[in-house]
Amino acid sequence: MISSVLIANRGEIARRIIRTAKELGVETIAVYSEADADAPFVMEADSAILIGAAPARESYLDPEKILAAARQMGAEAIHPGYGFLSENADFAQAVLDAGLVWIGPPPSAIRAMGLKDAAKKVMIAAGVPTTPGYLGDDQSGERLAKEAAAIGYPVLIKAVAGGGGKGMRKVLAAADFAEALASCQREAAASFGDQRVLLEKYVTRPRHIEVQVFGDSHGNVVHLFERDCSLQRRHQKVIEEAPAPGMDEATRQAVCAAAVKAAKAVNYVGAGTVEFIADASEGLRADRIWFMEMNTRLQVEHPVTEMVTGQDLVEWQLRVASGEPLPLEQDEITLDGWAMEARLYAENPVTGFLPSTGKLKHFRLPEGDVRVDSAVEEGGEVTPFYDPMIAKLIAHGVDREDAALRLAEACGLVEVWPVKTNAAFLARCASHPDFVDGRIDTGFIEARLDELVERQLAAGNVHGSGRETRSVGERTLASSGFPDEWRPRAYGPTDGRERQGGPVAGRPGRRSRRRLVVGHQASRRAGLWRRRSLADVAWR
Repeated sequence: MISSVLIANRGEIARRIIRTAKELGVETIAVYSEADADAPFVMEADSAILIGAAPARESYLDPEKILAAARQMGAEAIHPGYGFLSENADFAQAVLDAGLVWIGPPPSAIRAMGLKDAAKKVMIAAGVPTTPGYLGDDQSGERLAKEAAAIGYPVLIKAVAGGGGKGMRKVLAAADFAEALASCQREAAASFGDQRVLLEKYVTRPRHIEVQVFGDSHGNVVHLFERDCSLQRRHQKVIEEAPAPGMDEATRQAVCAAAVKAAKAVNYVGAGTVEFIADASEGLRADRIWFMEMNTRLQVEHPVTEMVTGQDLVEWQLRVASGEPLPLEQDEITLDGWAMEARLYAENPVTGFLPSTGKLKHFRLPEGDVRVDSAVEEGGEVTPFYDPMIAKLIAHGVDREDAALRLAEACGLVEVWPVKTNAAFLARCASHPDFVDGRIDTGFIEARLDELVERQLAAGNVHGSGRETRSVGERTLASSGFPDEWRPRAYGPTDGRERQGGPVAGRPGRRSRRRLVVGHQASRRAGLWRRRSLADVAWR
C-alpha cells in the first residue's frame, strides 16, 4: 500500500478521499487555495500546504504548484479526485515523470477518451455500439449539412472536445442547421480551443445510462453495474441512482459487457465510467443503447454504486494504484437494494438557479439512514470561486420507491441560512409521482420546471397552519407547514432563519438533526496536524 497521498482537489471529494485513506493507514496531504484556508478538508488532512490564490487557475489548476507541493511534502502519490486536473493527460504524465504514483488511468487512456470523435472511433473498432452519426475530418459546412440530412433530423451537433453540455446544439430541421453549427463552433472554440464538431442522431426520449468499470495493472477489468443519471438540468446531473429503473437482466448484461469491452480497448487501469445514451421511447433495450463517452476518473455519483455493491471505490483506487489486483472478481460483485444521490447546491432555483454565496450562519444536514458527503460546515463560507455544490445526500432503500422516499425526506430536512440552496427543488424532484414511477428521461426537469420550482406555497402552509398529503405509490408523503421562523425564504419574507428543505416533510416522528463534526481539533491537540505554505518550497 502506498504510504502517503497528496489530494489535488478540494471540498467533499477531498474529504471523501481523506476518510478512506486514513482507514487504510495512508498519510493524507491537502493542497489549498487562500479561499480554502479554513475549509474542513484542510483541517482533516494530516498535513496541508497553501498553493496559491483563490482563482482555480492560480491554485488547483496549476500543475507546477501541485507537483512542487508534492515534492515539498514528500508525497508518494497524487489523487486528482474529479474535475480540475483529473482528466488532464499531460498532468498525469508529469506526475509519473516526477517518480510519483498517479491514482488514475494511464495518460494514454485519458488521451484516447479525451476527444469524443477519437473515442467513438476506438469504440467502433472494439465492437462497442455507438450512436449513428458523422465523425469525419471534413468540417466544411456543406459536408456537415449533407451528413446531417443523411442521418435524418433531428440531429445533435457536439463539440469533439466538449463536456458539461457546452458546444452542443439540437437541430430540428435543415433550415436551422447552418445557424446552429456556427453557434456551436463559436462556443466550442471559446470553451475548449477546438471548434471541430461531430454529428449524432438525436434521441427523442433519451436516458443517460452509465456503467462503473474498474481495471488493474494485471489486465483485469470488471464492472460494478450501471447508474441512471437521466435527471438533469441543462445537461448537468441533479439526481443519480443505481441500478437503472426498467433495466432487465439481459439488457444489463449487454450494456455492462460493452462497458468492460470499452475499458479493455484502451488498457484501462483504475476507476472509470462508460456513459451510454439510451432511446427509452420503447423502454430500455440492448439494441437502442449506444456509447456516448468515457469519464476517465471517479464520478461525483460514485456513492450510489458504493451503496448498492457494498464496496469502497476509493479503497479500490488506492489498492490498484499500489499494484494490487482488483479486490473482487466479477461474479463476486452483487447488487443490493437501490440507492439515489441528490446534489445539494448553493443556488436559488427561484432566481433561475443563480449561485448563492456567503457565510453559513446556520447549516444542518440530515442524519440517520442517509449518507451525507459534505464540502462545508456551519460557520464556513460559500465563495464564488468554485463549483457551488456543498453536499451530496445519498439514500439507500430496499427498492426504488423506498430509496426515493428516503431521499425526498433527507432533502426536506436540510436547514440553511442565509445562503440559498436547491433543497426544496430536490425534494420535489425525488417525490414527484412520475419520478417515483420511473417515468424519467433527460427532459424530465425541463418539462416540469414550473411545477418543481414553486413560487408560492398555499396560504395555510405559509403560515404554518396547513397540511396537505400526496400519495406516492403505497406510501404517503406529508407536506407540512412550517413555523414562521423556519419558513423557506423563497416563499415569502421572513426575519428569521429559513428551512430550505421545502414541502416534503418525510415520515412522521423522524426529525433528527446532524452537526457534521470536522474532527480537526483532536488532531491539533495531538500535534498531528500541520499546515505549510508553498512559499516555503525550494524551487528547482
